[in-house]
Amino acid sequence: MSELYAELLSNKGLNKPDFYEIAPENWIGMGGRYARDLRAFTERYSFACHGLSLSIGGISPLNIEFLKQVRDFLDTHQIDVYSEHLSYTNDGSYLYDLMPIPMTLDAAKYVADRVIQAQEILGRRLILENVSTYAMPNAEMSEAEFVSEVIRRSDCELLLDVNNVYVNSINHGSNAHAFIQAMPAERVRYLHIAGHDGEDPTLLIDTHGDDVIAPVWQLLQFTYETIGIRPTLLERDFNVPALDTLLAEVDHIRQIQTKQKIGFVNTSDEQNYASA
Repeated sequence: MSELYAELLSNKGLNKPDFYEIAPENWIGMGGRYARDLRAFTERYSFACHGLSLSIGGISPLNIEFLKQVRDFLDTHQIDVYSEHLSYTNDGSYLYDLMPIPMTLDAAKYVADRVIQAQEILGRRLILENVSTYAMPNAEMSEAEFVSEVIRRSDCELLLDVNNVYVNSINHGSNAHAFIQAMPAERVRYLHIAGHDGEDPTLLIDTHGDDVIAPVWQLLQFTYETIGIRPTLLERDFNVPALDTLLAEVDHIRQIQTKQKIGFVNTSDEQNYASA
């Protein structure tokens, strides 16, 4: 987001995103001009935080000190939304990837207990994202069953990543529409949508570095039809285009939402996100 600061702040004519999302790991402990710039943004706009390193499904104990830092960061910037990945990223050292959790009942119970512990420290519900995967080690449940079980047991919320649903449907031969229909709609806090690498038609890689493709836009529309409109974040982590091109994709989200005609209004509960 830093490379877009000046343009977003100075151009009052932009049809700007309603919300932004940042990774707290990139900002915790940062001082100086960058910290001041971020505070200027969080004072003016609504933000969500999307974590990268909690490793909620990992075998190492939860990093309590890190969770306290996240809590303080959220409180300082008055951010209520904190999401993380339903995966693990740490086996004693950081793996720098989102590794798949074995989809078993025992694993669901284990993850749920860790979510409850994290929520007690954070002082707010954790929001877990369904992740894209390229293997399903020792799976005894479907992904939809596993995600739903973790949410039920931990009383957390869901960040439903529509692109990840599509990616997994291709990688594992699952039914993307059935997955969406199986999710507990009342627990879906917000959505993600993004582009992916589709060079191999049988193996898609979730990159956040490409334009959203037509089947994913169509799945987003189906998601709204199924669970209702939710705040929707456009993720773009690299190959970031010019700001007007990026905002055109954000506007496409708005167009799909408006098309549904199911009570969408531009409020804090039903708005669009663009990546930050």
